[in-house]
Amino acid sequence: MSDPVVDKIQSHPKYLELRSKRNSFGVLLTILMLVVYYGYIALIAFNKPFLAQPIGAGVTSLGIPIGLGVIIFTIVITGLYVRRANGEYDALTKEILKDATK
Repeated sequence: MSDPVVDKIQSHPKYLELRSKRNSFGVLLTILMLVVYYGYIALIAFNKPFLAQPIGAGVTSLGIPIGLGVIIFTIVITGLYVRRANGEYDALTKEILKDATK
């Protein structure tokens, strides 16, 4: 029991292009996030003296801004994905649906 519209969409060349682009970009961002996050965790586990270095004369250590950097990096790559999804991926999806429902 397959829907002819679904079959038409899945065999559409632009759908295959969309799927390929979306998956490769998602994998790239996932790998980047894993490297950044687990890199920070590895620093915590294996190089505590580095992260414990005070910044200036205050009590804030180097680990705080690096941790904030991890959070900001997460927000930035999420924004990159949303921007690309709302632009390129949505345009391709509209074209695919337009062609498939003819």
